[in-house]
Amino acid sequence: MIDFHCHLDLYPEALRLLPEVSRRNLFTLVVSTSPRAWQATSRVFAGYDNVRVALGLHPEIFEKKQSERELLLENVRNTQFIGEVGLDGSRRFVGTLELQERLLDEVLAECAVHGGKFISLHSRGAATRVLDLIESHRDCGVPVLHWFSGTPKELRRAVDLGCWFSVGPAMVQAEKGRRLFAEMPLNRVLPETDGPFAARNGIPWMPWEAISISDAASELFGRSADDVARTFEDNLRRVLKHSEKPLDFMRAQESAQRDLPF
Repeated sequence: MIDFHCHLDLYPEALRLLPEVSRRNLFTLVVSTSPRAWQATSRVFAGYDNVRVALGLHPEIFEKKQSERELLLENVRNTQFIGEVGLDGSRRFVGTLELQERLLDEVLAECAVHGGKFISLHSRGAATRVLDLIESHRDCGVPVLHWFSGTPKELRRAVDLGCWFSVGPAMVQAEKGRRLFAEMPLNRVLPETDGPFAARNGIPWMPWEAISISDAASELFGRSADDVARTFEDNLRRVLKHSEKPLDFMRAQESAQRDLPF
């Protein structure tokens, strides 16, 4: 099981959940909302090789956290995982879009300087502008568009630019999300939850539930759910093959998962 975009640090009783997430999931990417949150979460989540904490500054809180801009840029060199970063052009945040864009340009430039990163990107209401910046920094690493909600034309451009996508159960519950998912190359998709913000009947999706998108993928792509789940695991291996740490933990997790009673 894989969750390539969640806010595990913001779940109630996150420290109690952490060992269970590590045990159940092959890999979990915990995206942070600010550089200081990344520093704190990295310390308290240390010791779980298959749970990685990404350095981020969420565009929704960028205006309040501008003082952490330098801390973000200075630490790009210190991690291979960046997120959540990006642009939000929705009505509530469009007033800071130019400032957001300036920061994302700087972040992607730093990623390119330091050898490429895995970058979990927010692009709500601003997909074209995010894609423009990715195109300007082709050496930034692996851009992973989280919960992509752009147009079909923007999706095709993202595919042509080599972007990956993280898709969650909340996304595939909506008709637009399902239509976009159906147009994505399945060999560039990874499951996500975006929990605890994404919830079902008020209950956050748990990181081990991201794999439930296999059912929607099975229907949309005409493949068995088991085959889809294996594809996601293969995708994870491909996207992380250049990670700074060996992926031995993946083999250990596969062995542990075979012993689970569920």
